[in-house]
Amino acid sequence: MKRYELIDHTADLGIEIYGRDLRELFQNAGEALFEIICDTSKVTESLEKRVYVDGEDLEQLMVVWLGELLYLHDTERLLFKRFDVEEIGKKSLTAAVYGEEFKEDHHTIKTEIKAVTYHQIQVRQEEGRWVARVIFDL
Repeated sequence: MKRYELIDHTADLGIEIYGRDLRELFQNAGEALFEIICDTSKVTESLEKRVYVDGEDLEQLMVVWLGELLYLHDTERLLFKRFDVEEIGKKSLTAAVYGEEFKEDHHTIKTEIKAVTYHQIQVRQEEGRWVARVIFDL
């Protein structure tokens, strides 16, 4: 099963993410975000960050989760490679994420993402799997 695919969207970038369960869906969303941002094959797992987020529903939880990862990237210059969602419910998520600090001589930023948007946000169960649609502001 594919984990995600890019969606054509005017002036922004959309992705559709897949998972067998909510945990895998949110992990694949984090992975997709950073595969869009950089070449994750060059990112080591030398640093661990704990992430706790809350939302009113699954759609908001997805936006807040990806927004928090993007915030850590923007403010602490971190790149992540592995996402271990330890606990997830319909309104909260706890995860450990692994990566390292951005090194200009080693990493290349492929795409600058400004924000995770609520535009066309979807998180749904479909044909025995979970599917999410997220649009990023570039």
